[in-house]
Amino acid sequence: MSALPEPRQGGRPPLILVEDDDALRRGLQLLLQGQGFDVRAFALASSALDHGRASAPGYLVVDYRLAEDDGIALLRTMRAEGWSGVAVLITAYPTPEVRTSAAEVGFAAVLDKPFRDNDLLRALLR
Repeated sequence: MSALPEPRQGGRPPLILVEDDDALRRGLQLLLQGQGFDVRAFALASSALDHGRASAPGYLVVDYRLAEDDGIALLRTMRAEGWSGVAVLITAYPTPEVRTSAAEVGFAAVLDKPFRDNDLLRALLR
């Protein structure tokens, strides 16, 4: 597996994680922190967007279906605001339409739940 890119300002590479399932969010947060990311985890897209505007993360991992929105809409907003980081969509609903929309918005990968940890890490480090 490739090494993480050099972080900005000498810290760990910043990553936003958006997942509304508490247990999965915490598990992914621990996994990604253990791999060297500075993870900020959120259950709501609006909270993640507010944090992202302030912190300019390099990475985004987001669930497709969220309580108030969806991951594709979140990335669409971030891209419209000029964000150019690496984004990975995770979903339990991997329809062709979801995959097409995700690709159009600029996700590096769409991972079907359940997925292997290494698949997520590979997608982030492409």
